Amino acid sequence: MSIAENLGRVREQIENAAQRAGRPSSEITLVAVSKTFPVQAILEAYEVGARDIGENRVEEASEKIPAVNAALEKGKIRWHLIGHLQRRKARGAVTLFDIVQSVDTLRLAETMNRAAAEHKKQIPILLQVNVGNDPNKFGFDLNARAAFLQDVAKIVPLANLQIQGLMTIGPLVAGAEQARPFFRELRKLRDELAQKFPKANWRELSMGMTDDYAVAIEEGATIVRIGRAIFGQRS
Repeated sequence: MSIAENLGRVREQIENAAQRAGRPSSEITLVAVSKTFPVQAILEAYEVGARDIGENRVEEASEKIPAVNAALEKGKIRWHLIGHLQRRKARGAVTLFDIVQSVDTLRLAETMNRAAAEHKKQIPILLQVNVGNDPNKFGFDLNARAAFLQDVAKIVPLANLQIQGLMTIGPLVAGAEQARPFFRELRKLRDELAQKFPKANWRELSMGMTDDYAVAIEEGATIVRIGRAIFGQRS
């Protein structure tokens, strides 16, 4: 199927999931994840309405983002970094991306804040949480909850970062329903943080990918990150 057909089907599924949850689909942002796909695929997605594009790696994005921006004029697409970010690449991420969803340590946040200050820029971020405590995934560790809350308290005042919510990568499970408790836990954590740190904006919950985004929407996702269901299988 074409990117246009795939995108249409994903939008229909988003609408259906939102209706089941009693939510307007307009409050859900669809991020089309273009990791490993060429510039032309991104331009095709743009032509059929994609306005938020996610990339996983700074190196790959540093080639694709300028090419897409040149074709469409800068600002037509909002670029999301959704993959793990090493501190030594923070400066590149700050200059390339409009939002970084994968801030997973206090030290990374502090490095990004300095880089953003150098560029006289405020950058929106999400805090990545390892809800399932999966040793193979990045994110703040909720087993050390007190330490996590202390880190959040230090990130909130950073002047050049704008916390907008939380992100998680669901566990690898046999069926989407098995991911539901993890998404529910992230929503509860977001609500707790909104109470403890009201100066930050906690509106966003980025959770749900191709295999489980409908369940994530039912549990409160405001951002879903969809790659394979839009662009097809990666080679």
